[in-house]
Parts: sequence; structure tokens; C-alpha cells
Amino acid sequence: MHAYARSISTIWLVNAPLSALGLVLIIFIPPSQGSPGDARLFAPFRALGLVTNHIPFYLQTRSHKGATEGPRIHLLTCLGRSWALWEGGKMTLLFVGPEEPDPISCLTMEGDAIWVASGVHVIKYLRGKIVARATNPLGTPLASMVIFGSLLLALTEDGRRMLVWDISHDEPSFSCTVQFDNGFTAVMVLHPATYLNKVLLASGEGDLQLWNVRTQTCIHKFSSSKLLTTQGLANMTSSAITALVQSPAIDVVGIGFTSGEVSVYDIRADERLMRMFMEGGAIRGLSFRSDGHQVLASVSSHGHLALWDLNSGGRLLHLIKGAHDGAISAVQWVPGQPILITSGEDNCVKQWLFDSPTAAPRLLKFRSGHHAPPHLIRYYGEDGKQLLTASADRSLRYTSVVRDSRSFEMSQGSLVKKATTLSKSLAALKFPSITSIAYSTMRSKDWDDVLTAHTDEPFVRSWSVSNKRLGKHTWSYADGAKRKSSSGFVKCVCVSACGNFGIAGSSTGEIHMWNMQSGLKRKTFKLGPCPQAVTERLHATSKPKASERCITGLATDALNRLVIASTLDGTLNFFDFHTTKLDYTLVLSSSAQSMILHRSSGLLAVVCEDVTVRVVDIETRRIVRELSCGQARILDIAFSPDSRWIVSTSLDSIIRTFDIPTGGLIDAFRTPSIATSIAFSPTNDFLATAHVDSVGVFLWANRAQFAEVTLRTVSEKDITEVSMPSMQGDVEDDALEALSGLTIEDKPVDVFSTPLQLDGDLVTLTLLPRSRWQTLLNLEVIQQRNQPTEPPKKPEQAPFFIPTLPGVEHRFAIEEKKEEKTEKKTRLDKIMAKSKSILQTKLAKLKKGTSDDELFDYIKSLSPAAIDIELRSLITLDHLRQFMYALKGRLQSHRDFEAVQTLQNVFLRVHGEILIDNSELMSELEELLEIQEKESERILELLASSLGTLGFIRDTI
Repeated sequence: MHAYARSISTIWLVNAPLSALGLVLIIFIPPSQGSPGDARLFAPFRALGLVTNHIPFYLQTRSHKGATEGPRIHLLTCLGRSWALWEGGKMTLLFVGPEEPDPISCLTMEGDAIWVASGVHVIKYLRGKIVARATNPLGTPLASMVIFGSLLLALTEDGRRMLVWDISHDEPSFSCTVQFDNGFTAVMVLHPATYLNKVLLASGEGDLQLWNVRTQTCIHKFSSSKLLTTQGLANMTSSAITALVQSPAIDVVGIGFTSGEVSVYDIRADERLMRMFMEGGAIRGLSFRSDGHQVLASVSSHGHLALWDLNSGGRLLHLIKGAHDGAISAVQWVPGQPILITSGEDNCVKQWLFDSPTAAPRLLKFRSGHHAPPHLIRYYGEDGKQLLTASADRSLRYTSVVRDSRSFEMSQGSLVKKATTLSKSLAALKFPSITSIAYSTMRSKDWDDVLTAHTDEPFVRSWSVSNKRLGKHTWSYADGAKRKSSSGFVKCVCVSACGNFGIAGSSTGEIHMWNMQSGLKRKTFKLGPCPQAVTERLHATSKPKASERCITGLATDALNRLVIASTLDGTLNFFDFHTTKLDYTLVLSSSAQSMILHRSSGLLAVVCEDVTVRVVDIETRRIVRELSCGQARILDIAFSPDSRWIVSTSLDSIIRTFDIPTGGLIDAFRTPSIATSIAFSPTNDFLATAHVDSVGVFLWANRAQFAEVTLRTVSEKDITEVSMPSMQGDVEDDALEALSGLTIEDKPVDVFSTPLQLDGDLVTLTLLPRSRWQTLLNLEVIQQRNQPTEPPKKPEQAPFFIPTLPGVEHRFAIEEKKEEKTEKKTRLDKIMAKSKSILQTKLAKLKKGTSDDELFDYIKSLSPAAIDIELRSLITLDHLRQFMYALKGRLQSHRDFEAVQTLQNVFLRVHGEILIDNSELMSELEELLEIQEKESERILELLASSLGTLGFIRDTI
């Protein structure tokens, strides 16, 4: 038997006439091992929660002629290696630029164009697309740049040189290089208003210099002795200039220093007009109000915002401490409006509104995200459109996957008022960072639906997502009773599937259950003594007490029958939900660090200290799979919605995907940074990850959800490194095109391709639907049945004036329509007589002994009606003879058997009389009959033998 024939598992006969005999062969061939590095199961999709970073934003206002509304505000922020353009009115995202290899150091706008400095390049964008690029000929990174007129100026990172480009044409052309003297390190550049071809340069030593960029000469130097006070000059480290802005008055600029000193300076008269001092860090930004009120705004590296009245000699109007949770990177007034915009390193942009010239500003709108990397993320709900994220910034955020404007931070109370009263920072009053999150949306409209546990705290807190705030209940393990031992800290929480009960476990082995509606304690689950097997494994001299057994994970099943708790000493404890009785204890071979339950399937995944994920069936209470995750410690795991996959992340920066039925590793890829937490979307379309060096949440599209992906086992040697997702997809105009990269077909190296014919003695079918050949056989009947009873008639048009007949009665003269018999004389018959169809052309090329694959591939591509027309177009004896040659050759090759039978049937029905009347075709017809009878008898004998064998086996069994 042929090697491939051994893989044939099923053969059956489809009842049909011999002229359209159908055979179906089902062949199962085991997939070969391909190269796992060729395709990934997860593809980078987009990043969430990124707003800005430490690079100052750029503000642009636009007003159109005849517009009834105010000028439109555009904000350009930096996202690291890409940029984002926001509409300031509603803070909606307009564009996101592509990622660059190097981080962005500066950005600005010129009309519709966006200019950014990244590494050694200056790049120009239009509507998110790169249109021009200029490179530093010196090969050093660029730090700051400014555009005025047709010139672009950029400072090198070391502050020793200034580069000039001419951008009046489509491609920037390098103009010249300006080199500074020793002892002058340029940090920023400003073009003073109305100064032609002149720029003002600030240094890290506290000096200013005025340069003419056309002549490349230094016009004037402003010494730090005139800019700073004597106290500022005493400390050279605090004399560096950190802010330089133009005021509404000509020749007057504002200068900020590291020491917190602010100077308003007249560069034409070379004198200081006024001096202010801001406590709380270095000055990071200055901005003059331009709507008629003489107010200067300054921001510091400690997150404070100060407002100074310039009409009163620089008197302090307001000081807002903790305006941002980190250093404020930029501040700017909206031209002609009482709105102040600030951005900070806390990943936040805020707009402040001034209701009156002397009133304190109030927060108008903002867009923010985590300002510390999130370490715990979980999908909320069943639609996969929102996430709950916890970060080291002590906040719990609701992050929308669909639209960033729907994201918000869960309120922890009136902390701003408390911080002002107690003179403390806002971050100091927030709860400690969250270590465990649990939720149930079943009763989310009725009461609190989220529980959290916090670092080193004996409290369990409830939250309400619908109300966007902290819930009504805070449960404490130190409940007021006298305790002989410490109550410990809450380590994990769980909410029942019905949403009525919340459960928490502590570091001392205590497990309590509360009612989510009333907040009353309902049950207490008590751990038994440590099993003897655990004591022997830990080599302990005495058995650990129940109060010394730390709870690391909690879960309840879908029907509220079981409460499952994992302990640090390596046990799984199964409690009865209603009686709180300990039913069973499963001892693991290693300590259990965490666990997660898939309620629909009843599979429990336990992360163990020996870098293994053990899957337990909660019905049989046995370990069904053990999945090894390399050598590094496992940080988090997640089930796929159908419970077929388990995804894990480890300290080696590798995200692994295991197939639970086979227990094999089907995908693994390395990320540039460690993923601290992962979550699988309930709709199976995305995998969300949080990383140790980023404040965003990253989405990876599941390629198996959008395209056919071959799942095969991979090894640790085949792990590839992939880049992180960007802020949004590569194509913003069409959301569907963002998934175009997911439809790439897998092309493994060793995948088996089915040959045209397994063996010459086997009969091969066309694999086309049986209905196609049945339609061709009965095409005349189908056409007769579908033929309309009468041709469509054009509706008659009534005349405008209907004539009448003479007489007493009123009768209309209706003209009888004459039947028009027009015969359109066309040249169709002449053209048909001269031209040849495609089938006739291919038959003319066919010779005895040559391959007829091209001919039959063409026939199989036609519809039944087109095949019928082609067969009826065979009008010459040569065409008929050539077609019979083709049928005989195909019968002898044992290929396309049912197609040959159908074509033969239709051919004889249409041209049978012509074949009988012409004796020169009788020999070809007799030869075709002989081959047909031979092949039919051979197939019938094989089928009879197979049917007899199957009947014997069926009767025997």
C-alpha cells in the first residue's frame, strides 16, 4: 500500500447515477512541526493610558474667519518615542504619530506640520505621516529646537553647538553651524518678538546670549550677575536657567532658575524689572497671561503652581500646592482666554479656569493616566471593553479599551480638602497600593461590586464602579475584640459569582465572608492543622499552627458550593460554602503563590514556587496538568475565555501560552520589559499586559480570533522578541485596517501539501460541490422551470388629450396598439462563425499524450450554464473528436471522475445525433465506450468488495 494511502480513514458512496458518480475520500494527515518563530499567536495592537511625559507640550490656537465659536486649541504631547495631538476643547485624541527608534526630545508645530527632534533627526509630519527628515551632520543627538520664519534652529545635546536648517522648501536643507565659547552650555533657545534674525540662548551656567543667526555672530551677553541675586550666585548648581519665555511686552522676557528664582528682564535695556522667588523646587515653566491681566504663572519640580501679580511688583496671588502628583513639565496660557494649561510627569494634562482676575483657579478639565507603572490589571465585565488597573501611585483606575475619554480614577473621598487642611501631599493620603482585586457585575447596579486588598493592611475595601468611587464598606480583621495574636494583613479577596458575598484571606490563615449589601459578617472558614506531608517537605521540627498558614488565593465556584483557599505551605483547601466545613485538602509538591479559577469549566490554575502552573479539576480534586514555565519566577497567569489556554508572564520577560488539552507550549515571545500582570479579554480578542517600565496598558490582538492560525508546540529555543504596541494602530483612518497585520497566513516550512493524485490506481474527485454537476445534468429542466410565462411589458403612456368618439354617449377613442415586428439585424452570427471560444482554443492546443490539466482546470472554474454553452459551441467534427480525446485521457488518468461522467452525459445528449450520422467519428466513440465500461466495472468491483467487507465487520460486531 502507498505511504499516503495508509492515512485514509473513511470512504463512502454518495447515491447518484453512474453518469454523476460521487466518491468522498477523507484523509487525515498529522501536521508536521513548523518553525515557531515564523508566526506569533499575539500581535501588538495598541497602548492605553498614555497622555504625556516629561517633555513640555506645545500649544497651538487656530481661529477661522466667520467662526462663531472661539479659537480651536490643539495640544501636542510627547509619549516617549511617539507623539499625540489632542483637541483642547474636549480633550479628544486627533492623531498619534508613528514610533521612532529614539526617544523624542522636543516638539513644535508650524501650521498643519508637526516637527519633532528624535535622536540625530528632525522629522516633519503631516496628518500623522512623515513627509520630511533632516539629519544632524555631526551625528550627535538634538535636545531643543525652535522655528521662526523659514529657519529651524536646534541645539545639540551637549549644548556646544546650534544647527540651522532652511525649511522654506519641501526638503530641509542644512544651512550652518554655530559653535559657542567654552563655559557656555546652551540649554534652550527663544526668538524674541519683533527681533529680526535674532535668537536668545540660555545656558546651564545662568548666562544669556543674543545671536544673529544670519551673520552667526554674538550681539550681546547677559551675565548671570545681573540675572540672579547674590544668594543665587553663591551656589552655581542653582544658577542654571530652566525656563525662558516671551512676555506680551516687547523686549521683556521671563527667566526661571533651578533655585526657584524668577526674573522679569528687559533685554533691550539689560536690566531686571522685578524678581520673585518660588519655594518648592526648581522652576520648570513660565507663562504670561495675555488677555489684559498682568499675571505670570510659574510651576515647580515639586508639582506646585504659583500665580504672580505683575502690577503689584510680583506679589503672590495664589499658590496651588500639589497641582500635579509629580514635577510639572510645562505651563501655558491660552491666548486671549482665562484658561491655563499645565502638564506634568504624572502623565496628566490639566486645564485651569479663572472665573475672575483675583479668584483662585478651578480645575476645568483634564486627561490623565497612571503616573507609576501599573502592577495589577483585570478585565471588568463580560464585554471586554474596560479594565481595572492598580498602580504603585496608590490609585485604582477604570480604563476603557474603546475610548480613552471614558477612563477615570476611582475616587477615594475628598482627599484634596484633607490635604489642604493637614498640609500634606495628596499621594500621602491615598490608600496603600492594591495587591488583590475581585469583582462580580451580577449586582453592580444594586450595591458595591469590587473588593480590594492593600499592602500591609488588615482592611478589605469595597468599591462601586457605577458610582466611580469608594464603596460603603471597609471591613477590618481587627474587629474590636481582644485578640491574643496579631490579625495579620489581608492577602487576597474574592467575590462570589452571584455578587452577594465577599471573602477575604489574611496572612494568619483567617478567612471571613461578608454580605456585600449590608456589610455584615456571615461566615468564617477555619483552616485545619498543617498536613504531615507538608511538614516533612518543609523539614519543620513542629507542625505549623493554623494561625501561621498564610492564605495566598481564594475562589468560589459558579454555584456557591465550594470555597477554595490556597496556602503558602502548598495546600489547596476545599470548604463547603454553606456549612464552612473543610471537606478536602490537596497537598501540592511546592508552595502556592497564587491561583485563579475558571468558573465555567471548573479548572483551577495554581502558581507554584517551583516555576510550575498546576491545573486542578475542582470536581475530581485532582491535578490534571503541570505546565513548566522556564526558570524565572511566575508573576501572573490568565485563562482564555474558553479555558483552552493559560497565559503566563515571568521575570525573564517571556509571555507563554499553554494549550491545556495537550499540555504543550503553543506560543512564547519576549518583550523588551517585564510584564508584571496580564489579563485575557472575556471576548477572546485581546490580551492586556502591564509592564514594569511604562505607565500604560498594552493590548495584544489574538490572531486566532481574526484569522486561521496553526497551533503547534514550540520550545524555549524558538522564543522571539517582539516590540511593544504603540499608542494606536498604524492606520487611523480605517479601524479595520488596524487588524490587517493579523490576517497574515501562517507558512510553516514543513507543512504537508496534498498532491493532485495519491496513487495512479486510486480514483480522484474534483472536490467541487456535488450540486454543480447535478445542476449541469438538469440544466434544461431548470431553465424551463425558471422561464417567465410572458416577457415583461413596457407600461403604456396615456396621451395628454384623450380623443373622444362622436355620438350621444361619451366614449374615448382608444387606439389599438399595433404589434411591431422588428428584426434587428446584427453581425453576431458572422462574429460567432469566425471567432473561437476559450474551450475550442484549449482543445486545439491539446494533442495525444500531452497533459490536459489546463483544459479541465478551466472547465472546473466555469459555472454550469457556462459549461453548457461551451459544450454547445463545439460545432465542427474536429472539435468533437478533440473533446472525446480529452475525455478518454482523463478517464485513463483516474482523475476528476465525477466531472468526466457529467461532461460525457451532456456531450452525448447534445451531439449524439451528429456523432451517429458521421461514420468517421464511430471509431473514436467506440474507443470511448470501451474505456468507460472498463473504468466503471473496476470501480463497481472495488465498491462491492468494500461494502461486503464493511457488512461482514458490522454483522460480526
